[in-house]
Amino acid sequence: MTTHTRATARGPVQQAAMLAGAIFLLVGILGFIPGITTSYGSMKFASHESGAMLLGIFQISVLHNLVHLAYGVAGLAMARTASAAYAYLLVGGAVYLVLWIYGLAVSHNTDANFVPLNTADDWLHFALGIVMIGLALFLGRRSPGRGDR
Repeated sequence: MTTHTRATARGPVQQAAMLAGAIFLLVGILGFIPGITTSYGSMKFASHESGAMLLGIFQISVLHNLVHLAYGVAGLAMARTASAAYAYLLVGGAVYLVLWIYGLAVSHNTDANFVPLNTADDWLHFALGIVMIGLALFLGRRSPGRGDR
């Protein structure tokens, strides 16, 4: 007799974390693809002098891409449980809001802008922070037993 195990259904907060993780993973990969990343040859490891632009809009570097890849892997891994997915969205969103403030506070043409960030990155980070925190708060309330999954 064959026993079949049914995959556990993911709750809404887990699905949101999985989607966010997949998007971050995709963005991290796209950052290493010439053509999707313009001025690819001018990409630095970590410097405001990196001239590479994802989609011709967002300034990136190898470090920036690696951070996106790490955020993606973390999102996919943390989507396994509702409590971890909630923490990923809440804390990840807070980190993006801090990064938004950092981007506004630091001149884009100084060594302190090592990630690097430009104005488009800054406002994308603001939107990501608000959306991720909003998803955590809205969907986390709807996930019964968040702490025990």
